[in-house]
Amino acid sequence: MIDINESVMQFLLAFVVVGPLLGAAAALLPAPPGLKGKSPEQAVLRHGVTVTGAVLVAAIVLALGFDHDQPSKMQASTDISWIPALDVRIHLGIDGISLPLLVLTALLTFLCALYSYFKMPAGPTPKAFVALLLVLESGTLATFAVLDLLLFFLAFETVLIPMYFLIARWGGEDRSRAAWRFILYTLLGSVVMLLGLLLIGIKAGTFDMVALATDNGRSLTTSVQVIAVLSIGIGLAVKTPMWPLHSWLPDAHTAAPTVGSVLLAGVLLKMGTYGFVRIVLPIAPDGFRIFAPYLAALAVVGIIYGSLACLALAKQGAKGDLKRLIAYSSVGHMGFVLLGIATMTPTGVNGALFANIAHGLITGLLFFLVGALKDRTGSTDLDTLAEETGAALYGKAPRLGGLLAFAAVASLGLPGLAGFWGEMLALFGAFQPAAGLSRPAFLTFMAIGAFGTLLTAAYLLIVVRRVCMGALPQDAPKLPDVRSYEFAAWTPLVALTVVAGLWPKALLGLSDPAVQQLLAGGTR
Repeated sequence: MIDINESVMQFLLAFVVVGPLLGAAAALLPAPPGLKGKSPEQAVLRHGVTVTGAVLVAAIVLALGFDHDQPSKMQASTDISWIPALDVRIHLGIDGISLPLLVLTALLTFLCALYSYFKMPAGPTPKAFVALLLVLESGTLATFAVLDLLLFFLAFETVLIPMYFLIARWGGEDRSRAAWRFILYTLLGSVVMLLGLLLIGIKAGTFDMVALATDNGRSLTTSVQVIAVLSIGIGLAVKTPMWPLHSWLPDAHTAAPTVGSVLLAGVLLKMGTYGFVRIVLPIAPDGFRIFAPYLAALAVVGIIYGSLACLALAKQGAKGDLKRLIAYSSVGHMGFVLLGIATMTPTGVNGALFANIAHGLITGLLFFLVGALKDRTGSTDLDTLAEETGAALYGKAPRLGGLLAFAAVASLGLPGLAGFWGEMLALFGAFQPAAGLSRPAFLTFMAIGAFGTLLTAAYLLIVVRRVCMGALPQDAPKLPDVRSYEFAAWTPLVALTVVAGLWPKALLGLSDPAVQQLLAGGTR
């Protein structure tokens, strides 16, 4: 930790949220100031790298200046009246729950901008691509930084339009249908969520998330909490995505460009689970306790369903798309996150937050790797990949094959890597759920979830065997191995996956005090 003045911290957080928007506006100018390159396309792509790099540096400095001795305290806070008639405020702040997500978002967006500078997806002008990428970053960062319910909703919705266009204009086959499914599902869920947010604000007399969390539902009747949890939960569950509201996700991932899939899986899915932890759990605890067993049941169904779908796609002759398989794996992984939240215990919620970060790192890396395979072979179909590589990616491109195997074993939850801790803590939380929840029911959910980890290992190992392992014919042509820009984009994700797996306290030490206080009755 370094000692940074509070006003500087406030500026850094404001810059992290607003900076990408200013960068997006500059990208659309005919000749953005100070940008000179061999071509306008290169200049605007370099502008995207510069802006996202500056935001990442600001996020890292923010993390270094964060008071790690008081992670439950809201820091770098800004509180300005915006719409007095509705008591809506521009209220920003970070604690041990939101800080890791903020840094993860800034990191993944920078890596995507860097990757796109060298490998721009086929589509319209790079100006629009960079501008949409920066608007997407701003909306996601704002979601994790704002502390007002209506501002949260605005930030939550901001990401929909840029992601829609990234899929619809720069996506692959069947991109229009996938983009429409994405926007319709998420918009309909958000409309229902807005009603719940308005209900809480009107009944409690404030939209301030800190004040509402401190009140811990005391100013809301149980019936109001039940209605609010149901309506808000539907909107958050669609974005998570929770089974059976997940069906937009496989199509969106299959059609999206590589960087779109990385951001969709790496940060956008986290917005839904973050909303459960930041809004639903502390503000309407009595209402959430009523729905918690049903949420846990749907979570474990999602774990099993996602794993079985992946097994069906992984088998030989199934014509399974690797991007689609990873999308279904996300349904299973986010099921563990929802199970941890449903336990309403510090152990389970900490596991959910850890699993969020781990999933962002590992699945982001997986989508980067699948994009690289598609660039080299022209397909993400597993049968085609197995034929093109001769099931011998290790021999044709050793580093690429090794990275794919690493990401797969990290995703299946190998001890010592980031994927292990979140899922285990979620299961431990289900072993002893919060008071008022049925322990036999949660023990059943824990057993089903544990079985899901075995299925996860099965389909990921099948993928590694089919694509990477096999005898390499002597006359087999080599595939291009990991390029320098790919190495630069992927190395941070590999390193952080290892560090988080070997040193889980780095994340848990941040989140645990904040979660303890949040569950006990709010945040300061």
